[in-house]
Amino acid sequence: MTDMDTERSAELAAADSGQIKTVTLDWRMGETELRYAVRVYVILPVIFLLVTLFGGMRFAAADHSFLFLPPPLICLIFGAITIFLIFRARLIRFDGWLNEASPILENAANAVVVFLLFAASVQVYNLLLPEQGLANWVVTALFIWTLWNDIFADFDQKKLLRSLAGLFAIAFVTKYLVLANLAVKNEASWLQRVIENPGKEAATWFLDLPVYAPATGYLQFFTILLFLFGLFLIPQAARKEELST
Repeated sequence: MTDMDTERSAELAAADSGQIKTVTLDWRMGETELRYAVRVYVILPVIFLLVTLFGGMRFAAADHSFLFLPPPLICLIFGAITIFLIFRARLIRFDGWLNEASPILENAANAVVVFLLFAASVQVYNLLLPEQGLANWVVTALFIWTLWNDIFADFDQKKLLRSLAGLFAIAFVTKYLVLANLAVKNEASWLQRVIENPGKEAATWFLDLPVYAPATGYLQFFTILLFLFGLFLIPQAARKEELST
């Protein structure tokens, strides 16, 4: 074999190796983009849909039947403020999800994910807010004061997640540990309840507390964790290549 043939064989081998590396790199990039798309358009919508469903569910104390409570209007306002804070803290970028340069179908799919995030936020406030009575007014005032201060605070992603987690934790403990233990859960007559436990009966009457089964607290605790996990997973931009821009 001549030197020319040897050089030609080396060039062909190098070209084949380069093509294999290019194909392998393209395949890896395609696999990464596929995982990213599954995360954005499959996993996140499922998480936020579950939060939206579970946030309105309650278990009746008498027969453990399912109850679904729609959110009051104030929860929609709280949810809208939360979405504003999420954009303001750049937990997600508005131009990374809704961009005039992107195709219409892609913008529509991104808008659906953002709407599901809004619906899940509304239901989180729905599950944390006491349904009626004096406790409803107190917790509503807590949410208004905290969210109003957050609007003018200097936020980044970590501070926002810590603020929301702290707010949700305080409201959850108030409703499902403190107030739930004050509510009377037996089926005895009113006179018998007053004789056996006058303090609880007075608190139930004064605060106008609804009575739910203990399973409600477990379900709502899981729902809050699921919502915070969804916020942790959500990327700043719907496209992976836009994260570096």
